[in-house]
Amino acid sequence: MRLVMTEPVEGMGRPYARRWWALLVLCLSLLIIVMANTALTVAAPDMTKDLGLSSADLQWVIDGYTVPYAALMLLLGAIGDKYSRRGALVLGLVVFGAGAVFGYLADSAATVIAARAVMGVGAALIMPATLSLLAATFPRAERAKAIVLWTATAGLAIAAGPVVAGALLRDHGWSSTFLINVPVAAVAVVAAFVLIPPSRAGHHDRIDYVGGLLSVIWTGSLVYMIIEGPHFGWGVKAVTAAVVAGVALVAFVLWELRHPRPILDVRRFAHRRFAGSNLAVALFFLAVFGAFYYLTQHLQFVLGYDALETGVRMLPLAGAVFVGSALTGWLTPRVGMKWTVSAGMVGGTTALALLTRIDAGSGYGDFVAPLIILGLAIGLALSPCTDAIMGAFPESELGVGGAVNDTSLELGGSLGIAILGSLLATSYGNHLTDATAGSKLPASALDTARDSVGAGYAVAQGIGDKAHRVAAQAAQAKDPQQAAQLKQQAAELASGARRMADAVGSAFSDAVAHTSLVGAVILGIGTVLVAVLLPRREAAVAEVREEEKVLVDGAAD
Repeated sequence: MRLVMTEPVEGMGRPYARRWWALLVLCLSLLIIVMANTALTVAAPDMTKDLGLSSADLQWVIDGYTVPYAALMLLLGAIGDKYSRRGALVLGLVVFGAGAVFGYLADSAATVIAARAVMGVGAALIMPATLSLLAATFPRAERAKAIVLWTATAGLAIAAGPVVAGALLRDHGWSSTFLINVPVAAVAVVAAFVLIPPSRAGHHDRIDYVGGLLSVIWTGSLVYMIIEGPHFGWGVKAVTAAVVAGVALVAFVLWELRHPRPILDVRRFAHRRFAGSNLAVALFFLAVFGAFYYLTQHLQFVLGYDALETGVRMLPLAGAVFVGSALTGWLTPRVGMKWTVSAGMVGGTTALALLTRIDAGSGYGDFVAPLIILGLAIGLALSPCTDAIMGAFPESELGVGGAVNDTSLELGGSLGIAILGSLLATSYGNHLTDATAGSKLPASALDTARDSVGAGYAVAQGIGDKAHRVAAQAAQAKDPQQAAQLKQQAAELASGARRMADAVGSAFSDAVAHTSLVGAVILGIGTVLVAVLLPRREAAVAEVREEEKVLVDGAAD
């Protein structure tokens, strides 16, 4: 057996014998780039405390990864198609690992944000490469099954990130959550050379770099606007980003329509199956990332679980993703993707609707059913959509196909965190103001508490600490009258701390319920749109045949 796989997959006369081992490497690569975001959600409090991050700093620590990741995928996917898909994967793993080392060594907000940006560039190379290599390595008859496992891995990573990070944070600092990626990336690099055959496009046409550059500009500007506007206000930066995104998108579409070999043939969006699948992926991850954003906060801050306990309590979602993925592999060939995807989106809407019942008295048990239903929904809906998107591209453009799927995913996730996160913050602040009306809390302390649920509990903790100090003074006071006054003051402060903590928990619970209602409405409307867009089974078969004819004609040209 050769140590390094050198025979191109395109030259093999039969399916590659070790393709399922190759899929394991691709799933491992996918695992770390998804976990890079979900692990950060539980490491953020320690990082904020250690580095003294402001809310703006923390937001860009999270989103410094997202902007290059979303912006570069299409161009880097096309480059991988032309030169080497395995090479793109390996280079991405090296860049990602280097960014992780940089993050481990970082000691300021700026260096952590820079490290996350480097990791985002690596992820932009890895993500489309995993899908393009999967599609190139597996015969068409097995591709749907392989994509099911790929999707299940993404679901596992969503829940596994907090578990791994929580376990590390028990004995190590937040920087360890960066370093854990390095050995995994190193193993994936070695395994890629041993198990994954090289692959690239059959033709060697020049890459449409103008279209690629325009895609970077409009996607990057759009993601920046999504992040900047809701969180920091619609000032000059956000409005400028919106204008640049709109102009660059129009220029991109016009250029691609006229170019003989566009980096992305935008005419594909005229096909209902392709357009509906992309819309479903974007809307679904809007709901999933948005819900994950506030559920982890509720478990940590309101219910008081530590990082590891929070991660463990998200595991029902991961298990349900695997069950849902198994179901979609059985259902889709029998009833068609329209009904499977619609059922998944209805399940996601139901999960968010159940979260509207959350209140100050809710415990973890109230989250179990929504997590399980949401996991089942992810497994049901996403695999058929990814398979449909990849199936719309010829073998020479599989990297671009993967990039389109992943860009829809990333845009949806960014919108989810921006829209639902912004709504959550506003709703929490308003509910907290109502809950503390008539209190003697200073305006500056209330403003601080309104900033976030963590800040709210910090204010309550500060009042409690002051109560302890006053009680200690009372114990040491020699004058009985002074001691009595100090004891009364300490009791009032302790009572105020409890009321403040209760108000913060109640306000955040109400905000979760309100935000979930809006999320359910968005996903519910999206479900109807996707159900209308996706063709029925007979029409879908005809559309697939038409796509295949176009692909064959394009290959002949």
